[in-house]
Amino acid sequence: MSTLWQRLQQEKSELVVKGKAILDLAESEDRELTTEEESSLDTIDARMKAIAPQMERVERQRESERNQPGAAEGDPVPRSDGAGDDFRNLGEFFVAVAHAGMPGGRVDPRLYGPSADASGLNSGSGADGGFLVRTDFSTALLDKAREQSVLLPLCNRIPIGPDADGIEAPYISETSRASGSRWGGVRVYRAAEADSVTATKPKFEKFKLELEDLKGLCYATERQLRDATALESIISNAFASEFSFAIDDEIINGTGAGQCEGILNSSALVSVAAEGGQEAATIVAKNIINMRSRVWAKSRSRFVWLINQDIEPELHTMALAVGVGGVPVFMPAGGLSAQPYDTLYARPVVPVEQCATLGTVGDIIAADLSQYIIIEKDGLQSASSMHVRFVYDEMTFKFRMRINGKPKWRSALTPYKGGATKTTSPFVALATRS
Repeated sequence: MSTLWQRLQQEKSELVVKGKAILDLAESEDRELTTEEESSLDTIDARMKAIAPQMERVERQRESERNQPGAAEGDPVPRSDGAGDDFRNLGEFFVAVAHAGMPGGRVDPRLYGPSADASGLNSGSGADGGFLVRTDFSTALLDKAREQSVLLPLCNRIPIGPDADGIEAPYISETSRASGSRWGGVRVYRAAEADSVTATKPKFEKFKLELEDLKGLCYATERQLRDATALESIISNAFASEFSFAIDDEIINGTGAGQCEGILNSSALVSVAAEGGQEAATIVAKNIINMRSRVWAKSRSRFVWLINQDIEPELHTMALAVGVGGVPVFMPAGGLSAQPYDTLYARPVVPVEQCATLGTVGDIIAADLSQYIIIEKDGLQSASSMHVRFVYDEMTFKFRMRINGKPKWRSALTPYKGGATKTTSPFVALATRS
């Protein structure tokens, strides 16, 4: 493969990605292109038009060389006819990459097909990293991860554009609704004619969040690579599932150090104490009543109850005493609530593996995840190489997502009436009962 052709191919792929990023940014912000963006796209178009004839000349020369007696049968030629460019599935693509990286192996022409121009399939040198996994397969893995995730789809997700690795946005610093604290300090006064009024103003702070890498690594033996269908199922399902699990776990339990800041580690979390004399590892109706009373009023119509499944026996036996009888608090799906899902206070009850076990803080959480910010960029990036584990006859497949998140709130909100002991928040948990 001509080094010149590879350089041109790489440049063309980079130009396509750069142009797409400009258009995607304008579309995400629902605006027209700026003068600077239009100029950049014109420059990209001009360079693409200049590259095309150079690549065609190189392809014609390589085709002539292939037709000469003694030409190497396995020497790949860039395809330009568009025929048979697509791989049927991710497993078939992995097998093609594996064969291309093996000594004396033939490079599948589809690895250099026209569709690769837009996907950035070719990294230029197999020894320096192999072939990039096609964008459509990467997207399929990412979509599957999102489908399997319980919490990620409920969050406030913000895509990060080119030339940025995070967000920095101003917001009103309001931690109390007491007079003199609303909007961070705005206040109005009654005053007689000619009386002076004290000047006030809103207080602003900055919300900052930077992208962090979430990575996965997989090795596949030559024997495993022979079964492309099975490989696709294993690779795509396993990594999609693990990415979704890890992100959901961080949304609840993340430390905020190189990963998402979880709800349970947020300074905005409200922790509701157990009832006096309450037995360990139990949940009583008064716990639920007190938790809901601390949910921020504007989150009442949006929050969900996140639970560990081992608390369900407690929920099913909870009741409010009314005279000599009682009424149930928890409404199972299809029961008295006539809902397709379990409810508490008419809000969905969602079992989540990542919630803590019964009796521990985090076994039940009231969470309005529209107040949780997720930033992400470039989707799921993937790459493969046979050089890392060459002596073991194994291919290496690497996956990476650039993603991070944390609650929009930096503290709970002190109400106008009630004081600091009655703070409210979009995130409320029940304290440990021991």
